[in-house]
Amino acid sequence: MTKFPVAETWLMAGALCLPMGLFGQATAPPTAPAATDGQDQGQPEPMPPPKGKVLFSRDGSTAAGTSKVAIPEDAKILPEVTDAERDALTVLAYDFDVHLTPASAELAVRVGMTVRNDGAVPLTRLVLSVSSSLRWESFSGQVAGGQGKLAFLQHTTDTDADHTGKVSEAVVTLPAALAPGASYELAAVYSGTVGQSSGRLDRIGAPAQQARQADWDEIGRDGTSLRGFGEVLWYPVAAAPVFLGDGAKFVQAIGRARYRNEKTTGRLRLAIEYVGEAPHSAYFCGRLEQLTAHSENQNVPVAESPGIATAEFPMETLGFRTLSLFVTDKPETIAEGGLLSAVTEQDEAFKSYEAAARLVQPMLADWFGAAGPAEPLRIIDHPGQAFEDGALLVMSMRAADPQALAPAMAQALSHAWMPLRQPWIEEGLAQWMYLMWLERTSGRDAAVSELQHEAVALAFAEPQADAGGAFPAGQSLLEARDEVYYRTKAAAVWWMLRTLVGEDELKQVLQSYRKDAKGSDDPKRLEKALELKTGKSFGWFFDDWVYADKGLPDLSIVQVTPSALRATGPKGQGWLVAVEVRNDGDAVADVPVTVRSGALTATQRVRVPGRSNVSTRILFQKTPEEVLVNDGEVPEMRTSTHSRRITVEPVETK
Repeated sequence: MTKFPVAETWLMAGALCLPMGLFGQATAPPTAPAATDGQDQGQPEPMPPPKGKVLFSRDGSTAAGTSKVAIPEDAKILPEVTDAERDALTVLAYDFDVHLTPASAELAVRVGMTVRNDGAVPLTRLVLSVSSSLRWESFSGQVAGGQGKLAFLQHTTDTDADHTGKVSEAVVTLPAALAPGASYELAAVYSGTVGQSSGRLDRIGAPAQQARQADWDEIGRDGTSLRGFGEVLWYPVAAAPVFLGDGAKFVQAIGRARYRNEKTTGRLRLAIEYVGEAPHSAYFCGRLEQLTAHSENQNVPVAESPGIATAEFPMETLGFRTLSLFVTDKPETIAEGGLLSAVTEQDEAFKSYEAAARLVQPMLADWFGAAGPAEPLRIIDHPGQAFEDGALLVMSMRAADPQALAPAMAQALSHAWMPLRQPWIEEGLAQWMYLMWLERTSGRDAAVSELQHEAVALAFAEPQADAGGAFPAGQSLLEARDEVYYRTKAAAVWWMLRTLVGEDELKQVLQSYRKDAKGSDDPKRLEKALELKTGKSFGWFFDDWVYADKGLPDLSIVQVTPSALRATGPKGQGWLVAVEVRNDGDAVADVPVTVRSGALTATQRVRVPGRSNVSTRILFQKTPEEVLVNDGEVPEMRTSTHSRRITVEPVETK
């Protein structure tokens, strides 16, 4: 691997200036002799100002009166770093200049960052990590007298947050302690290669083929695929080490990273070195930009012509995601009507997905609006394990029966229709649409069965109050970081809201909420919209299921008391069935109570607050045989269906 110099380098449109140290195609500007480890590096000789537009710059200059800081080798100094220091830092903003050289899998980055101390004590140093295949080159920030270099040390640390199983961790000394809640702006330069690696899976004995299927991130000639935290750390993060063998901790760490990035802003200026045909498109955090090619020499055949392809993604809130970057060589194939597009060479597979999208379109239009999705669902055909980022899917496409693909397409297209920032709304609606499609095509029992199956994991995850009534820390849907909450529990919430609000009313609210520019910012705006539409109060429901995590209900049938009624008129003998229901959980449950005899049923809904008993009476025209409480639509701690057989004495008629 070429070790990239710290000296200033430029990539330009029109007049390309490509230093040998970075690209191997031109001569580097004169610099001072290289410093040895432990020595200060001298200032480079000034380079004439380049002409044209600067696409990428790695600036090694310093403020007047300051000096460069040498980078020590790993073996020299290994600073002891605590997990508290690692977890204290939140990145509020990224401003990337990224240069890719796919032919050699090289990545060079200059990134400006705004970081905040979210810990409880002042920080005298910052701890940031990138993949172990990358190397930190410099840090700069505000120092006494202006902008200057920041001293730092780096070492390698084991963690499965990166596919190599290790990270290059930088410990950056601050000029002054950063108080809790305070922010600091700094810039970093790092570089190296990102090739396919399954180091973390190899050390736990995963079969090679499965490891390659799971860890497919790389910069390569056929495209660039970088998924982010939990896959490959191509951008700086602050996080304690986490390992695949730690059970749920690994997945939870990814959720925390997504949660911390929800309000983070990001901008990317991308430059890609190529020879021959230029790459076509780039996707940054699910957003698409077409690359603009700048050919260095238009007098040679296309197959031999070098150049730089560029794209710029303006500053935007990143949302609940890990930062991802994909580059494709081919243009998208766009389906008729613009429902979806795909980068694929498999025409028959694309037709299958297009047909599946048309199958689910009427249902999605009915719920979210006939105007169609805000953007198409975009698919990149890739043989590895599937990856989803909002309305972007990276997955292995295959020709299949559209009916078999339709449930997954209902879920995926929901992201394109309802791209909202609140994860529980966007992800929960997508999962709910999957269940709704099952209900539409296979019946309600099939959909409820799937809902109950998913709720098993939720019941294990939900906290339970201790003997004194105190709750351990849970996750409200507003602050959900784990998939079991922002998808599984949220889907159950939408299922319950359909019953509580009414199907037609909920459709109208969703369609107006989708157009509400403030809907993603006010956490109570959805509740207010539902109350305005129906004239009913839903605070009791949102308080227990959305705004706080009170666990799940735990229902039981306390007693059933049937009472015979005197026969009147042609209706004959009747019964009044009193049912008492107990909720030993802390979350309110609004459930159906049904009396059954053969095919005849009579149902009433009851609302059972936490730690309470509620009774209801149901008038029934035949001799009752069974009472049912809940039918699976409200998830519970143990079981979501309850039944009790009714035995009655024969009634003498006079």
